[in-house]
Amino acid sequence: MEEMERFGLTEEEQMLQDMCRRLAKEKIAPGAEERDRKGEYPYDMLELMKENGLMGIDFPAEYDGMEAGMIAHCVAVEEIAKADASVALIPSCQELGSLPIILAGNHEQKEKYLKPLSTGEKIAAFGLTEAKGGSDVADLKTRAVRKGDKYVLNGSKMWITNGGVADTYCIYAVTDPDLPPRKNAGVFILEKGTPGFEVGKKESKLGIRSSDTRELIFDEVEIPVENRLGEEGEGFHIMMKTLDFSRPSVASQALGIAAGAFEYATEYAKERTTFGKPIIKHQAIAFKLADMSMRITAARQLLWKTCSLLDKVGKDLSRVPNETIRHSSMSKAYCSDVAMWTTVEAVQILGGFGYSTEYPVERMMRDAKITQIYEGTNEIQRIIISSTL
Repeated sequence: MEEMERFGLTEEEQMLQDMCRRLAKEKIAPGAEERDRKGEYPYDMLELMKENGLMGIDFPAEYDGMEAGMIAHCVAVEEIAKADASVALIPSCQELGSLPIILAGNHEQKEKYLKPLSTGEKIAAFGLTEAKGGSDVADLKTRAVRKGDKYVLNGSKMWITNGGVADTYCIYAVTDPDLPPRKNAGVFILEKGTPGFEVGKKESKLGIRSSDTRELIFDEVEIPVENRLGEEGEGFHIMMKTLDFSRPSVASQALGIAAGAFEYATEYAKERTTFGKPIIKHQAIAFKLADMSMRITAARQLLWKTCSLLDKVGKDLSRVPNETIRHSSMSKAYCSDVAMWTTVEAVQILGGFGYSTEYPVERMMRDAKITQIYEGTNEIQRIIISSTL
């Protein structure tokens, strides 16, 4: 971490960045437009992630992970997202879906579930959001009622990334609605194929179209008590710490979208000529690119600082300092705001070509929007930021 405190990357992180940059250019970018158009989960890209060891970058080494830290994970996600934000969600959502187990699982749970998740042999998903939304966790309706040595799960979840392709799900459910929200819930490991568990409709989306987004339906689903993470009533705490650690991954996806759009718009501006010179020589365009460069660079430093703080916090249920929570929310909100602004400006720089699906910036603009919404809307991030001041 000392290297990163000086705003650089270690030699190992640079090697990872170079590898992901090469993969993005050679293997991921060429098929991005087709994947977006077809809107089907890219199993070939999943294999590419697995082959290059990108599914468990931040997972514990004890359970077959790389344990390279948050910065390494975020560097990889950023480089992939420059080419295709949907593909970047493959390692990003693997992190999100596995984090509750990393943070709150006992040795037996980690041994059973983390090892195949670390390698990508199995795919993870995290189920929190419901039809009424995900911000107001006190109003979530999915229930897990204990009956002897089992919990019986009823309800549904919405907009779950990897919902239709995952093998292992971490599901947030209310266990006792009469208790305060911070003490009334649990997070449960649910396996694909469990009786009563069904995958519902597939969402047709504005962006990240090749990422699988589904409804999950639970009808009298029996979950063994040993699949509960942590102690009775610790679900809210597990969920909040999961989000503290997972928001930088969304920030890095957003940052990659922004950087990819900026790089494409810059090259276009060097080649496109009007009034006898490249449009990058016109101040109106040059200043747009200058502002993009400033905001992306600032966003990256904020994200890396956040990773540095999180890597000092134990991946367990210990308390996260307010400064770290604040940085987690700031990096997510700022990087995603920069991504949305940058991609809109990139479309503007390309003019009519920017509005055409033959050029990637319109896809990047569509992909950018979701980063302001999921993993906690940016309005919620501002509530969290202000509450820690």
